Amino acid sequence: MLGKDLQTKIQFHFQHSNLALRDRRRLKIFIGSIIRKEKRRLESLHFIFCADDDLLSINQEFLGHNYYTDIITFELGADNIIKGEIYISTDRVRENAKTFNEPLYKELHRVIFHGVLHLCGHQDKTRKELILMRKMEDKYLNLYFR
Repeated sequence: MLGKDLQTKIQFHFQHSNLALRDRRRLKIFIGSIIRKEKRRLESLHFIFCADDDLLSINQEFLGHNYYTDIITFELGADNIIKGEIYISTDRVRENAKTFNEPLYKELHRVIFHGVLHLCGHQDKTRKELILMRKMEDKYLNLYFR
């Protein structure tokens, strides 16, 4: 997939956020490479960066959960085609970065890659799945930031 094609297929939207997301073109290309490595095809992917309260409302309305979370992923495609929306709470990402003593940029990318991995079919409901998800996040973080 060409980088120019990714510019239109992967979009970043910022609601109530002053979070800096650097080198978006490179990030889009890397996300495309994750999708290819996971043997999926990209149709469209929207990242929506929002506040805690926005994500809490989505969590309550669509998932019936009454708690804050850092990410909610909606898969809108079928089979091996990636078409989705990934909502990320920048408030939670900032808090998690502090809690885990990680740089903000690294925690932000971890959550982005986490959402992409969900769209590629990876889950984190069980302990075994969660361990595998963390290993995959680390793998892609290391590749991206090497």
